[in-house]
Amino acid sequence: MCGIVGYTGERFASRILLDSLSRLEYRGYDSSGIALLTETNMQVIRARGKLRELSKKLEGEMTDARAGIGHTRWATHGVPSEKNAHPQLDPFGRVAVVHNGIIENWEDLRQQYGQGLFSSDTDTEVLAHMLVGGLDAGLDLVEAVQLILSKARGAYSFLAVDSQQPDRLVGARVGNAGGLVIGISEDESIVASDVSALLPYSQEFIFLESNEIVDIRPSVVEIFSSDGERKIRSPERLSLDPVTAAKGTYKHFMLKEIHEQPETLLNGMRGRYSGTSETIDLSSELNHERFSIENLKEINRCLIVGMGTSMHAAMIGRHYLEQFARIPTEVDNSAEFRYRRPLLDEKTLVISVTQSGETVDTLAAMEEAQRAGCPQITLSNSVGSQTTRLADSTIMLHAGPEIAVASTKTMIASVIALHGLSLFLGKQRGLLQPEVEQEQVHQALLLPAAVSNVLNFTDEIDKLAEKYSASNNFLFLGRGLGYPVALEGALKLKEVSYIHAEGYSAGEMKHGPIALIDDQMPTLAICTQGDVHDKMRSNIQQIRARGGAVIALVSEGDSSMDAIATDTLIVPDIDPILSPIPAVVALQLFSYGIATRRGADVDQPRNLAKTVTVE
Repeated sequence: MCGIVGYTGERFASRILLDSLSRLEYRGYDSSGIALLTETNMQVIRARGKLRELSKKLEGEMTDARAGIGHTRWATHGVPSEKNAHPQLDPFGRVAVVHNGIIENWEDLRQQYGQGLFSSDTDTEVLAHMLVGGLDAGLDLVEAVQLILSKARGAYSFLAVDSQQPDRLVGARVGNAGGLVIGISEDESIVASDVSALLPYSQEFIFLESNEIVDIRPSVVEIFSSDGERKIRSPERLSLDPVTAAKGTYKHFMLKEIHEQPETLLNGMRGRYSGTSETIDLSSELNHERFSIENLKEINRCLIVGMGTSMHAAMIGRHYLEQFARIPTEVDNSAEFRYRRPLLDEKTLVISVTQSGETVDTLAAMEEAQRAGCPQITLSNSVGSQTTRLADSTIMLHAGPEIAVASTKTMIASVIALHGLSLFLGKQRGLLQPEVEQEQVHQALLLPAAVSNVLNFTDEIDKLAEKYSASNNFLFLGRGLGYPVALEGALKLKEVSYIHAEGYSAGEMKHGPIALIDDQMPTLAICTQGDVHDKMRSNIQQIRARGGAVIALVSEGDSSMDAIATDTLIVPDIDPILSPIPAVVALQLFSYGIATRRGADVDQPRNLAKTVTVE
């Protein structure tokens, strides 16, 4: 999950590295560090804590350095500390390494490459030892990296510098533990874990593939396979806007991104949902060399894989696929998918949902599906990400940069993408009636206004958050489409406020969770209009009979819960099939309101990182 950046060129390296790291801090903020190189010297500066601590240490240091590498860490091996921060050095201080991922056999490698004492508890440090061992044996820097790739097992990426070659960076990627992207500009090169860190400096990029090595100088970038074969790779040009990542007038990125959701929905439907003809069309996105719309007609089963918020979006998507496309659909946690030996074949459509496109477990699930010959569609918010390269076809979420660790707008972008995909699949399979397509497109186009209405009630939701902000435990209940909404509501509250929260199917309440009900544990019940509305009313009555407080999330105009619920949280009354979207937005605001009152770090919750690139 860590963030990596490197620069070599004519400009001041420290400024560029620090700026790029600030765009990668969402990937980890336990510690950070930079190695800066001049013609005669290499200096390593590291700090525990967030990037601002490193920034303080950097003031006035190595202002003439024109090359270097940097890192922001999410700890795996070794506690967060300055000694475990990256860059890590060899015993002689010749090479420095920044690393993302896990070296599985690091302890064995320490025994083999243990020149001098190890100064950290990290698996990363052994890479520096291996590199300097190779250089001392007369290997070139790229050859020394080849040595690492031949011996170090796991999924990882890294960058390294040699103080005796101060304008040169080398890096490598193995497996799916986070990418390396090289930005190409005249007389300088910059490389990072994520294209967002490179946007102010380049619009042309090379994406490093698994088992590839990159050799970077200011004006030359060379790619090699792990066995040293030179590879020809043309840069890809991407037109992306770094300004949209700015926080603007909002106190937190999370709040900004919650308020961007009406536009997110519009961007997700633009070019797909036609308001004129009230039809859906994804043909331009799904027709590719490896995948055609004709393939869709042969599908007899669908699997959706994702993690966390993406999995909750997938659970909503399962309802859509079965209702509109009439395809039997399962949802799997990506981390469990490959370990249960799933039954897959060429008629099983696998859909992956991932904000970053770099989630290691989802990539592993996709590789399993690829080996089985399954057609694959990925939903991603990141252009050029690894999932978009593995999948046969891609549906971009078009949510724009999401900086806060807790996903908000990418959740609803995933849901509307799955809604559109389900309608399109049903249409192509001849199973969706034209009047259903028209009605669903019409209702979907009302969603931006519905979400805007939720945002207009921010003050009311905030007052409700204030009332319950002292609670240390929460239960979220829902049925049908309300169940994944309950799971997502509990997850958001846990992530940003550190309150213990559980999401449950309301039908499961009497099978255990009801034992927890007392006057200290409030319940938030998803009670929007739909088939299970009366069932949820019954659940609320059972909780209230045991002294539990209940917040009922209800559709506007529904007064049936007023007499039995402690409080109500009102969302617009829309088509029940699309009701999860405004409901999720309301729960995001509720969680945000509680978190800010408890003094939590909303944008960068403790122990979390935006992109999970290690198992």
